[in-house]
Amino acid sequence: MESNRDDVHHVVVVGAGFGGLEAARKLGKEHKRVKVTVVDRYNHHLFQPLLYQVATAVLSPADISAPIRNILRGKNTQVLLAEAREVDTARKVLVCDGGELPYDTLVLATGATHSYFNHPEWSKIAPGLKTLNDAVGIRERILLALEAAERETDPVRKAEWLTFVIIGAGPTGVELAGALSHMLRYSVPKDFSRIDTRTARVILLEGLPRVLSAYSEKLSEDARRDLVKLGVEVRTGAMVSGMDEESVSVGEERIATHTVLWGAGVAASPLMRSLGVPLDKAGRVKVEPSLTVPGLPDVYVIGDVASVQQDGKPVPGIAPAALQMGRHVARDILGRLEGKAPARFHYLDKGSFAVIGRGYAVGNMFGKVELSGFPAWALWAGVHVVYLVGFRNRLAVLLNWFFSFLTRGRDVRLITGAYAPRLPPFSPRAEPPGDGLHAGPDPEHSTPPVH
Repeated sequence: MESNRDDVHHVVVVGAGFGGLEAARKLGKEHKRVKVTVVDRYNHHLFQPLLYQVATAVLSPADISAPIRNILRGKNTQVLLAEAREVDTARKVLVCDGGELPYDTLVLATGATHSYFNHPEWSKIAPGLKTLNDAVGIRERILLALEAAERETDPVRKAEWLTFVIIGAGPTGVELAGALSHMLRYSVPKDFSRIDTRTARVILLEGLPRVLSAYSEKLSEDARRDLVKLGVEVRTGAMVSGMDEESVSVGEERIATHTVLWGAGVAASPLMRSLGVPLDKAGRVKVEPSLTVPGLPDVYVIGDVASVQQDGKPVPGIAPAALQMGRHVARDILGRLEGKAPARFHYLDKGSFAVIGRGYAVGNMFGKVELSGFPAWALWAGVHVVYLVGFRNRLAVLLNWFFSFLTRGRDVRLITGAYAPRLPPFSPRAEPPGDGLHAGPDPEHSTPPVH
């Protein structure tokens, strides 16, 4: 591996997610041999596994994010707020919106984006969940739907505003559906006087035969059962054929709704196409065992944009895998500077979990021991707190969860943007349901309705 004319090896890391941040942190300790430049279009590292809790008003955006500059304080590390546009491998230059950045070694850890299966027009109707902006936008859509239902005098239109459709029953869709249903049934009923949010419908649509298809059939069935217990209407084998601002179509069936959320396909960052190498169907790079790009030994690809096979199975696109890739890349770069041969990446599967709702989760440890229910949830919660960056974030999340358990309350039900002009006109003569705020059974002790 060659170094630049300053005789210090310049490593450019694109993306400060789990993998990129881990590689930069490890390389930041080697200031005599390398200098590191981290490029990201956001100034913060984001703990994506808890985004759905921001979207459902459990956590604040600041609870799951931290400034990149505050994390990377190595003497040899520079952070640039910029968007990478193209990789010129012939000149060994990263082309960004602010100019060109030469590199000796390039680490691409840009993460994935949403895939709408050749229907890009759906993105405006059904937002996905990848960034803080996405989470805050989804939170506002949900809260605005409840505000619209509160103002609506037509019972049919009111029911449409109280119908929420989530497309895709992978981890994101399942987590979002469970948290949203819990919020509607336990957290917000007393906030509204003219609607009973416990009657809202949360419909989870999945085109495959079962939810969480990456898990075993047993865990998949456990997850479906827990979702139903939480009041989610689960429909498998339900392929979405169309959607507009007022409905979602599944075959010939039309589901009237104003709130559609996307938890289905993902696609790798389009930056990968500029490498000029074979990509898989999701746009990920089919990397070498060392995580380098075929024919480009000075370019590493890690995380969600890397297609890695081990023992005949794909390495999953989860945070622990990205962290292990980041550490491997840092060790490999330093080893090659010492004249060592590229090392083969080996993924240690410590397990994975998907949370269904408060106290409900499914998962496995080391790919062998399967857990469900509260034990799985408790383990999931502990692991996520450990992986959060910064003591403040860990403490804030723990306190929020503790408060939630005690009160089932939420403190982050904020609509920070201008409210949607499409909200219906309100009628001051409209009567509240039953006895108003305390209509119906106590949500703390009632069985959630299942539609």
